Amino acid sequence: MANDDYDVIVVGAGNAALVAALSAHEAGARVLVLEAAPKEERGGNSRFAGAIFRIAHDGPESLRPLLDPEFAHWVDQVEVGPYPAEEYYADAQATSGGRADPQLLDLLISRSYETVEWMRDRGVRWELTVGKLVDPDKIDPDETYVLPAGGALRVVDEGVGLMTNLFEAVERAGIEVWYESPADDLLTQGNTVTGVRVRGIDRDIDLHGTVVLAAGGFEANPEMRERYLGSGWDLVKVRGTRFNTGTMLQKALDAGAQPEGHWGGCHASPLDADAPKVGDLSLTDKMSRYSYPYSLLVNIEGQRFVDEGEDEVWLTYAKTGGAIRRQPQALAAQIFDQKTVHLLEPRYETGTPVEADTLAELAGKLGIPVHALEQTVEEFNAATKDGGFDPFSKDGLRAEPQGQPVKSNWAVPLDQPPYVAYRVTCGITFTYGGVRIDEQARVIDTAGRPMHGLYATGELTGGFFYHNYPAGAGLTRGAVVGRIAGDQAAAHAKK
Repeated sequence: MANDDYDVIVVGAGNAALVAALSAHEAGARVLVLEAAPKEERGGNSRFAGAIFRIAHDGPESLRPLLDPEFAHWVDQVEVGPYPAEEYYADAQATSGGRADPQLLDLLISRSYETVEWMRDRGVRWELTVGKLVDPDKIDPDETYVLPAGGALRVVDEGVGLMTNLFEAVERAGIEVWYESPADDLLTQGNTVTGVRVRGIDRDIDLHGTVVLAAGGFEANPEMRERYLGSGWDLVKVRGTRFNTGTMLQKALDAGAQPEGHWGGCHASPLDADAPKVGDLSLTDKMSRYSYPYSLLVNIEGQRFVDEGEDEVWLTYAKTGGAIRRQPQALAAQIFDQKTVHLLEPRYETGTPVEADTLAELAGKLGIPVHALEQTVEEFNAATKDGGFDPFSKDGLRAEPQGQPVKSNWAVPLDQPPYVAYRVTCGITFTYGGVRIDEQARVIDTAGRPMHGLYATGELTGGFFYHNYPAGAGLTRGAVVGRIAGDQAAAHAKK
């Protein structure tokens, strides 16, 4: 074994990790970043992300200063309302069934805007989410393009841009990064963590310093998915990196960290049925299928199984993948007609549509019983009502077909062929269970005490999300807590 000393050792190299590394460096620490992946696959799940950051804000004029000058003009061309902290909190608690830790949630929300400012000042480029859910070129010029207030901000070039910007900042700062260096264990003395052990090709390397864990959840580990999420989860597709195997999450628990959060829950969204088994960096998140609110979503038996229009997509998509997984063969189809097919988000272009002039023909191509699909659509159409269809806001256009789930918004008849369908399955993004932390990002042990020398951020932390998830809150959580973790770890190292 070799030995080396650093002030702060950051385990992981995604958004949360690099923000922590930059924060620790700026606090005067000598920092090392450990990345399990080779350099060409660096960046963790963050590199695969759509890179929406959910922040509290006061509307378009408060967003304008955050935006890259090249994209600031969109503020004057779209409509976006304010997103006050109270609404953010309500959305986060509603999606989590009221279980999210109030103190951690308040921390995330109250520091969300300033954290994005901090990232902007270190080279991260921001834009509005124009074109994320609907292609603006296919919208009538007289129609107002409305952005959801909580999902209005993203990084230019999405996850690839985010990680490019952050790695450039890390390189400018002179922070050391080791690639192909998976952390394999924590070095401990009682309740104190003194460093990490890195698994090398032919030897272990012991590194000493204050540790920030930012190595992701266990979403890429089929054994842990089956163990914690339940039967069948070992077979789902992984939307992101293959390196988030939960190793250091498990090692933290073994060292006495307190488990926290929803260990049976995860972010799981609709994914093209032909997507690769594990995230492909040439595709990043382009195989996601989020236009289902304008569709009828049916399983291979021709039955609807969710309220497609329950809420805006950014408040439902992370649980809809799980609903698909519970269907036969974990497969479903999103069916559109000519009234709604123009509303498909641009990334549907990576898929192969199934098209037909009749429902019977469509059912045959999808392998769905013809009578079942025809009956489902007939009963749904009969339950729709006249009203103004508004794709950009919850329009209250509701259908309550007998024997089917209601559709709370955007319920228009599926009756204008040709029909267009996309086959979808479940793609897991990240897991919700993790270690308990406090508001200083210190890891708490099973006796309720802070573990000296150990901090955590990102997916590896629990208590933020349960059952479901508001889009963009995960990256924001990682960055907000990452800044705190880096700063606190540097202060601990100085002691």
